[in-house]
Amino acid sequence: MKKIYFLEKSYIFDASNINDNETSGSDRILINIVNELSKYKDFDVKVFNKTTNYKKINNVEWNNLSVLNRSPKADIVIAWSDINLFPNYKCEKYLWSHSVQSIEKFIRKKQLFPFLKHKPKIILEGDYHYNNRSFFTSLFGKEILKVSADYEFINAEVDRNYVPPKNVIFNTRPDRNLNLVLKTWEKIKKSVPKATLYINPPFELTDNLRQMDIHLRSKNSKNDLINELKSMKLMINPGHKGEVFCLVAEEGKAMCVPIVTLGIGSLFERVENNKTGYICDDINNLAEKSIEILNNDDLYLKIKSTLYDRRGSRQYFNVVKDLLKILKLTSNE
Repeated sequence: MKKIYFLEKSYIFDASNINDNETSGSDRILINIVNELSKYKDFDVKVFNKTTNYKKINNVEWNNLSVLNRSPKADIVIAWSDINLFPNYKCEKYLWSHSVQSIEKFIRKKQLFPFLKHKPKIILEGDYHYNNRSFFTSLFGKEILKVSADYEFINAEVDRNYVPPKNVIFNTRPDRNLNLVLKTWEKIKKSVPKATLYINPPFELTDNLRQMDIHLRSKNSKNDLINELKSMKLMINPGHKGEVFCLVAEEGKAMCVPIVTLGIGSLFERVENNKTGYICDDINNLAEKSIEILNNDDLYLKIKSTLYDRRGSRQYFNVVKDLLKILKLTSNE
């Protein structure tokens, strides 16, 4: 039985926290992957992180990092973003990256010497991520593993014929080009007076922005987000150079919400132009395509129908099958 260990140190959580509002996208990716791996009888899967209490959930052991060196040696270790987590013994080692990391930042975070020592292969989340990972920081190889929206988004009930109000959502971090969304919104609001925009906190709304029907979202549970996305006619997400996958967009797609984007960062990978939304050339084009979807119910339903037909085309069982190929593992399952 192959021992596969996952190492990460963000904060205290385990698989029971997958639906908590505080659980980040990268942590949910970890939970989904180990849960899916646990279905294979050929693998012994353990997670070592900041959890304080040992737990066994879905046949996966969750341990504190402090016991790693007292545990049986792994065959494969996958570190979550931090090379310094690797144990000091020989095994297959992989570093899962969730960011575009410059060489300067790589060295400043004291990852150079452990990188040369452990020689990990890098796991990246898409084409943009792959193309922007430098040769030096992926000296021992790099692989693409595209992830998925959580099963709850894929399996949620969606009415393909329902036309929601003219609600628009931007539910990623405000520092990821919210300023471009607000500039676009000025143009949209002139043509679609009844449109309403929902954005993520923390952000201070001025009286002028409130008068343009811009509201701060309440970041609640995953189920609340699913219900909120059902009421959205459009997602505006220009993209950002730091976005290497964008789960927010993938969740929107799973809920059949058309997306308009400038395709910055990985956003060009989340949208199929003219089919699941629009990849626009500039802010004027972004506003133009947004207005078209908001004012044309037939166009909206056409895009929604395409998204509906593609729901579930990639799920975590697909992700893990691809991961096993990267790890050069086979199973009798």
